[in-house]
Amino acid sequence: MSYVSVSASKSYTVEIAPDLLKDIGSRAASIHPAVKAAVISDSNVWPLYGQTVVESMEKAGFEVIHFVFNAGEASKNSNTYLEILNFLASSGMTRSDILIALGGGVVGDMTGFVAATYLRGIAFIQVPTTLLAMVDSSVGGKTAIDLPTGKNLVGAFYQPDLVLCDINTLSTLPESIFCDGCAEVIKYGILYDEKLFSHLEAYGLLFDRLSVVTRCVEWKRDVVAEDEFDRGSRQKLNLGHTIGHGIETSSRFSISHGQAVSTGIAIIARAAQSMGICSSNTCQRITNLLTRFKLPITTDYTASQLFNCALSDKKRAGSTVNLIIPKEIGNCIISPTAINQLETIIEAGL
Repeated sequence: MSYVSVSASKSYTVEIAPDLLKDIGSRAASIHPAVKAAVISDSNVWPLYGQTVVESMEKAGFEVIHFVFNAGEASKNSNTYLEILNFLASSGMTRSDILIALGGGVVGDMTGFVAATYLRGIAFIQVPTTLLAMVDSSVGGKTAIDLPTGKNLVGAFYQPDLVLCDINTLSTLPESIFCDGCAEVIKYGILYDEKLFSHLEAYGLLFDRLSVVTRCVEWKRDVVAEDEFDRGSRQKLNLGHTIGHGIETSSRFSISHGQAVSTGIAIIARAAQSMGICSSNTCQRITNLLTRFKLPITTDYTASQLFNCALSDKKRAGSTVNLIIPKEIGNCIISPTAINQLETIIEAGL
């Protein structure tokens, strides 16, 4: 069992261990009175874990209702968001009640945004069931839905009350989904941690899940404590994301987040090499590791297509966008980049 304490506008604990789902009721009751709980999940996760969660919550004294939407990024929209709000209102959910986000990043982002806005804010617990959600999206308070013009364009910063990472859920993931999460794990190594990166190089998909998830959450904790509202150093976590979100949007979300971010990381690494910012060895280590984890490093989209999508990126500020550029493993820089230079940089990395 690992415990990581997060200090932000709301302080909470991230628990990481096997077999946490069967004890979710007692853990929820330890931080929140046993009243009504609404479990929000998707059509992939609910059949696997819904009954376990409901039984545990009811055993702890909670009245439990649930809402299940179609799995996938395509559901992370205003229609689903409003359906959940109306479900909660018609079910009589009050400010004293609690939401449970049971699923991957889409479920966590959606439920968090609902929690932030329903009755101007109610408690919620993140229960991530994918690697990507465990190491990244469940921690730090970013919540959002997508618009047709781009990803995560409507949202709020709203911290959970507890995060429970049951690493046993990783064993039920298809390999492609597990590898998606590995893109975010590799990102932490590139940004901050040569030792983590080397561990991934040495062990590949057989890496130590408990220790690696814990290490990534510790990095996320440190970043959130320093810059909760994403105005400075937290922007480094967007390594590969400006281009990656462009790939997701261009594909109408048929390309997964992890695959898109992997390609975005590879593109910016190659661009950094062409600009003389990072060495060919560093670039090669990055692309080799992504490939080892069965992640893509190229795209069929053109620089012009990706540039046009980047114009809607939420990290854009006026005529500039902050790109995160690797210098060496464990050392990346935030580079304010003129929009009129971005297409050339993307082209250099394709």
